[in-house]
Amino acid sequence: MTDTLTRSASRTTTTQETEIADPGLIGDLQTAALVTTDGSIDWFCTPRFDSGSVFGALLDDERGGRFRIRPVGDDWTSKQMYLPDTAILVTRFFTPGGMGQVVDFMPPVGTAATDRHRIVRVLQCVRGAVTFDLDVRPRFDYGRGRHHVELGADGAVFAADGQRLTVHVAREPDDERLAEVRVGDADLHARIPLRAGQLRGVVIETGEAGPPRAMRAAEIRRLLDDTIAYWRTWLGGSTYTGRWREEVQRSAITLKLMTYAPSGGIVAAPTAGLPEQVGGERNWDYRYTWVRDASFSVHALLRLGLGEEAAALGGWLGARIRERMSDGGDPLGIMYRVDGSSDLHEEVLPHWRGYRGSAPVRIGNGAAGQLQLDIYGEALDSTVAGIRAGLVLPHQGWYAVAHVLDWLADHWDQPEEGIWETRGGRQAFTYGRVMSWVAFDRGLRLATERGLPAPQARWSRERDRIYRQVFEQGFSAERHAFVQHYGTRVLDSSLLRMPTVGFIDGRDPQWLSTLSAMDDELVTDSLVYRYDPEASPDGLRGSEGTFSLCTFSYVEALTRAGRLDDARTAFEKMLTYANHVGLFSEEIALTGEQIGNFPQAFTHLALIDAAVSLDAALDGRGLH
Repeated sequence: MTDTLTRSASRTTTTQETEIADPGLIGDLQTAALVTTDGSIDWFCTPRFDSGSVFGALLDDERGGRFRIRPVGDDWTSKQMYLPDTAILVTRFFTPGGMGQVVDFMPPVGTAATDRHRIVRVLQCVRGAVTFDLDVRPRFDYGRGRHHVELGADGAVFAADGQRLTVHVAREPDDERLAEVRVGDADLHARIPLRAGQLRGVVIETGEAGPPRAMRAAEIRRLLDDTIAYWRTWLGGSTYTGRWREEVQRSAITLKLMTYAPSGGIVAAPTAGLPEQVGGERNWDYRYTWVRDASFSVHALLRLGLGEEAAALGGWLGARIRERMSDGGDPLGIMYRVDGSSDLHEEVLPHWRGYRGSAPVRIGNGAAGQLQLDIYGEALDSTVAGIRAGLVLPHQGWYAVAHVLDWLADHWDQPEEGIWETRGGRQAFTYGRVMSWVAFDRGLRLATERGLPAPQARWSRERDRIYRQVFEQGFSAERHAFVQHYGTRVLDSSLLRMPTVGFIDGRDPQWLSTLSAMDDELVTDSLVYRYDPEASPDGLRGSEGTFSLCTFSYVEALTRAGRLDDARTAFEKMLTYANHVGLFSEEIALTGEQIGNFPQAFTHLALIDAAVSLDAALDGRGLH
């Protein structure tokens, strides 16, 4: 295994735009920031993941705003790493005259929602002498807000339409005043020469009404030590000791970084607008909590022994069901804001050019009103898994579950938009039917195991109807495979989960022939496409890369089919596509470049599931 201390990216100064997977991620459990290998914070929204951006150069280098610290000139290279078992990012810069580094982190802020968030940036010269350039160029509200700046002896304050960004300087009272500071076009620029052993720091803070203040080195050190201790203590709760410990633990930390602590909801990604095809229109806002992602995350976290986070997500899911019990509509939306609200109005930011010209840049998500029947199976599956792991099912919780199943009994047999949120019209998607079967199956098991009141005859009847329908209409005798939706020949890799959820045995002949068909049509050098958009138009122009979630699902399907050598090879190949600090986006382009929103929760939770299942199979233990 590659040691965390040496897993780093090299970067030389060029004019090429930043790659999607160039940054590392830091966060405080309510929002997050992306820090590139040239020391630039190119994405930061505040006070929440789904709030307006302050730094958004990731989507528009000129109008997005950034906070960059790097050596002067062009003659330098950089490497980036995480401190082991933490979310603390270190970017090291190598110049002809010396070596320096910037340590970036966000102190966790707890479970009470707050507007106050801090990004700590520590500048150090390790050897020789290094002069750093510092540029703070905020662009509030996705670059739509005008701001002004007030410079003081101990920092600066940027203000725009009621928002404030305060810059505090970290130094000792008797420290030499090293920085050359100037303000231009309402932005802050500084040059800081350091010699070996010297340290300075900058803390940017939102939601702070007071003036900037000089922070002592001891205070910065305490914040750093407390943040290290937080992450290592939290990660110490993981029970995973398998072959891929570093990759699994980095995935667990990444999922934690994308969790909104006040509600327990987890965002699909901390970014918006990163393209599934560079230059194309498949650019979506993923800064919301999908029921599907939350459900899968419960499973992944339970498999690592992280019950507290699984319980919080379970509580979030339960609250979403209960709040709709009286309105007579769908029991669940497919996605929500991190606080549980459902206003996700989609709009375009026409003034932003988009990543490498990939327009339009969208905020909000118009898919929020779609019908996706698979979410009910995923929600019930994670609920039962949590209860079996010791989580509490309150009295009202069971009635919420029964409400969902009673609604589903009346509504499962209809066309829907499906898991991939297609905008080309509703279909009878096979995966949605399979997961509806899962919902009834898990509800029946729970009612039987716990002796809970339920219309079991009705639920059993609907479960069995779905089972027969999927085998009669969802399996193509011509393709010898389960297909994307009824009446088509198109394959769909969402169905790789059929053995995982227990709908069919992974060694069943009809499943093995399906897997073989996917090998021929959807798999390329172990990477897996979702489906073929040309064969099954989804209402959008352009193409996309292979889908990383599906690749890890393929590993699990191979494992359950008994093809362990193929599964391990596919898994190890997929790990090579991670970025320098172990992060994955949504998709992989044909060039091997990561594309889509970054980092992606779906990908990291699927990595965890695949690793745990493959470990168990290689060790001769049973799969769950």
